[in-house]
Parts: sequence; C-alpha cells; structure tokens
Amino acid sequence: MNGTSSAGKTIISMELINQKEILFHHLSIDDFLHNFNEFIDKKFPNIKPTRNVDDHVVAQIIFDPIASMFYSTVKLFSEMGLNVIVDTVIENDKWFNDCLDVFSDQPTLFIGVICSKEELIRREQIRGDRQIGLASSQYDKVYCFNEYDLEVNTEELNPTECAEKILSFIKSDKDYSAFKKLRKRNISGSIEGVSIR
Repeated sequence: MNGTSSAGKTIISMELINQKEILFHHLSIDDFLHNFNEFIDKKFPNIKPTRNVDDHVVAQIIFDPIASMFYSTVKLFSEMGLNVIVDTVIENDKWFNDCLDVFSDQPTLFIGVICSKEELIRREQIRGDRQIGLASSQYDKVYCFNEYDLEVNTEELNPTECAEKILSFIKSDKDYSAFKKLRKRNISGSIEGVSIR
C-alpha cells in the first residue's frame, strides 16, 4: 500500500489483519525507523553531536539503507510464502527503484491509498502525533503514480470498506500487473522528504 502519512494505510492494514479469511503479516517502514531510533536512544542516551548533518546526508547514511532492509525483509517473507501487507511511503525515486528491484519477481498487488491534500491536513491537526505539513510535503511525490492494481479512497470509504475492497480484489484472482508495468526512474541529484510516518 502506497500513500502519504495520514492517508489511512495502517488502519486499513489492521482491518486486513483482523479478518479471518486470509492470514496477513504487516510490515511497516515506520516500525523499522522506530526500532533504529529506539536503539540509538537507548545505546547512546547522552550523545551530543559536535556538528549538524543535513537531511540529504542523513538520508544517504541511514534512511536509504533502512528502507533497503525493509524491502528485503518484505521479500524474505514473500519467499517464505507469507502474505505481507507493505505499509510504506514511496516518496523518492531511489526508494521506488529499490522497490522495483526487490519486488519485480514477487506477486505484488500495488494499492494506492488515496486522500485529498485538504483532508490529510485536517487529519494531521486532529491526530497531533505527526509533523504538520508532512503529508502535504509528500503528496506530489507519493501520488505521482498513475498505475495501480487497485485504489482505495479513504475519504469515500471507511477502513473496513477499504479492507473489504482489497480482499474482494484478491479473491477475484485478477492479475497483479501494475507493478510489472512500472519502469525505473532517473534519480535526481538530491533526495528530499526523508521523514516517514
């Protein structure tokens, strides 16, 4: 599932996990980043950097390898025959290309979790646990895809209805073809928007 922060991916994932027809395993990029941050906080609670590091450098050193490990873990689960819900934000060309590399030989149902920018802003303000403006900053990068196997609009459907729509598609035995049609992108000189949630 690809969608911005606050689009509704995680709550749809929970609905899919809680149903009894198909067993799913939920893997979220947030969990990978949280575990890394927790490790640093516990291992080095008093660390005091002697200089600032800009976001581009942080992305190359930390976020890109964590995203790569996340995608590799998803592929491992798939190779073991497990149904995996991939809860992610594909917000730059490098991560998109990494997805293509890792999942090209896997059965990948590519789902767009769609929501308007206005509603995303409203949800961020209500939630209070997200950086205000994060979803807006991701919006154009995340929703630049025009090829999905299935789209669910979380303004039109509640999480249960979204999950039911996804299950119905899976049970229909339709071909998962969208991901196979996508092609690698040229990676720009800088990687922006490394915040995930």
